[in-house]
Amino acid sequence: MAAIVLVHGIAQEQYAADVLESQWIPALAGGVRAAGHAELADRLWRGPLPGSPEVRMAFYGNAFLDPGAQGGTAPINEEYSELAEQLATAWLATAAAHALDLRDQVEAQRYLDNSTLDDEGAQGVRAQTRPATNALAKLKWFAPFGFGLAGKFVDRSLAQVTRYLADETVRKHAQQQVLDLIGPETRLVIGHSLGSVVAYEALHHTRRPVTLITLGSPLALQSIIYPRLRPQPPTVPPALIRWENMADRDDIVAAHLDLAPFFPPAAGSAVVPTTHPAIDNGAQPHSAAHYLTKSTVGRIVAEALSDQERA
Repeated sequence: MAAIVLVHGIAQEQYAADVLESQWIPALAGGVRAAGHAELADRLWRGPLPGSPEVRMAFYGNAFLDPGAQGGTAPINEEYSELAEQLATAWLATAAAHALDLRDQVEAQRYLDNSTLDDEGAQGVRAQTRPATNALAKLKWFAPFGFGLAGKFVDRSLAQVTRYLADETVRKHAQQQVLDLIGPETRLVIGHSLGSVVAYEALHHTRRPVTLITLGSPLALQSIIYPRLRPQPPTVPPALIRWENMADRDDIVAAHLDLAPFFPPAAGSAVVPTTHPAIDNGAQPHSAAHYLTKSTVGRIVAEALSDQERA
């Protein structure tokens, strides 16, 4: 059980909970320190000290590994390819409107324009293999390790989101990793990217009052994720006492910055998501570490743990 439960996003399958904790916790402590809570930051990172809040990573990345490939990731199969193409198209639409790099905006818009040609032209576009996926791999935003590896990164990202949505075994496994860490001392759950979807759905299966922080969240992606969330229609999980959403305006994955219109409060509750869109993560707008180091996040963490100490 943990006071703070962390939930990672896509393309983390080659790591482990311990590795990701070693990356996230210092960033989390940095945000707390930036918010003016140096002593708490030391307790989170410089410890372990008596009474230090425990921070644990809910690791579900191993669910995406292909057992027959010696630790490699399972490719997108025919069952998920159509859903993956829909997701790629949705991300291209967001890139056309919000991509940090102007060339990415132009490239994404070029694909979208071509995909709406008349029947004869559209057939030419569709004749390509996975046209939206291939177009997405051309964007600088989706090539963090260089264009030579962009295709693999895009494939992994699309495969993991689509498998979570379509594979019941993966979905249950991911949510259970979160629920296994939630106990009487839990005050805060932080989910990044796909991890915000996992955290959101998992929190519908607990009555433990907690604060939720979502970072770079695709929860409101209308064409793909939002209509497949559980339960339907989507509402704020009943157990939440607070929901804070962080969104860099250049974060393509966070397709809708303001989540409030899409997630009404649960019955008998007034809690709705509050979005902080004035986040600037620089050249890596979707970076979990860059979100965590912000003083806005640190202030929320300190307030949530202050509630724990008073409890």
